[in-house]
Amino acid sequence: MNIFEDTAGKAARRRPLRVAVLGCSGSIGTQTLDVCRQHADKVSVVALSVHGSTDVLVRAAREFGVAHVAVADASHKDDAVLQELPKGCSVGFGPEAVVELATLREVDCVVSAVVGAAGIEAGLEALKERKVLAYANKESIVVGGDLLMPLVEPGQLIPVDSEHSAIYQCLVGERHEDLRRIWLTCSGGPFYGRSRAELARITAKDALAHPTWAMGPKITIDSATLMNKGLEVLEAHHLFDVSVDDVRVLVQRQSRIHSMVEFVDGSVKAQLGPSDMRIPIQYALSYPQRWDAPCEPIDWCFEPALSFGEADESTFGCLALAREAGRVGGTLPCAMNAANEVANAAFRADACGFLDIERVVHAVMDKTRVERVESLQQLRECDALARRQAREVLMEVA
Repeated sequence: MNIFEDTAGKAARRRPLRVAVLGCSGSIGTQTLDVCRQHADKVSVVALSVHGSTDVLVRAAREFGVAHVAVADASHKDDAVLQELPKGCSVGFGPEAVVELATLREVDCVVSAVVGAAGIEAGLEALKERKVLAYANKESIVVGGDLLMPLVEPGQLIPVDSEHSAIYQCLVGERHEDLRRIWLTCSGGPFYGRSRAELARITAKDALAHPTWAMGPKITIDSATLMNKGLEVLEAHHLFDVSVDDVRVLVQRQSRIHSMVEFVDGSVKAQLGPSDMRIPIQYALSYPQRWDAPCEPIDWCFEPALSFGEADESTFGCLALAREAGRVGGTLPCAMNAANEVANAAFRADACGFLDIERVVHAVMDKTRVERVESLQQLRECDALARRQAREVLMEVA
């Protein structure tokens, strides 16, 4: 994607925008529906998917009167609650049914809020069909950016991550050659300033308590290890066509500055605002316009002082590992991401320690034979192998 080509925000947008929300039961999905609820005159929800939360799916389908739904986990095919779907609403099962939603003729915009690398195929097909893609699925960019980004037209892919939305907004109207670096902000997670000895005693319950953002459990753990920030470094590398080393991570504990861009003349632009994901979600739906705020604005006269710090990559090794995967490129980010997903889930299940997440990812990266990314099937095979290797490493550290 080249944001710099769309300087006037000329990307065509239908109104009302017809939206498919993939992963509507998760944190991003539910907040997306809240934005749609607040702006029903501008957005029409026409399709929804969930992994297995069919009760949430049915409630949302009835509220918004959607015509199409999908359940990724086909084992929920016989859930009785599905009988309560709106009359005439079509329902599909399995991952392929989720992908089909992204290609429907009556869908203008796909909000991809699927967790993990599972959303990559839906993203690919949405781009091929020239849908607007509001992307909250950073793992897909990390894993498949080499496949996804060549398909993107100006104004077609709008990031939903608060940091990347901030960068996107700061770059509107600017020239790529004038960009010196990106300052990717980071809350520091709940364990900012802790030593590795202290991190070794962290439990999943401790790590799930994020200081400023309400997120899903997987992303919350990634935030605690700083792997989430590592994934965002790689995401920014792909989205904004900059080197991994030109993305500097900046700890901003108050989570008021959502990211900044620095230009060759020394000028810096920043996007500030409340710690509310509905703002970047709404921007992705409203672009190139701005709609009334979905939450209370900040009175900056009464805000505490803003502080800054440097991310400690030696203590939080996952950030360093992700950055190294991005430097090497090819299939290494895919293997890194797969290993992290396995280790993250194991930690949440109390099957390994906090620092074991980093150990598992490091071990799998060392085992990976890096290849140039050429196909989705290749990435699937790399992902599957890395997951097997991660499970083997977990057996050794348990």
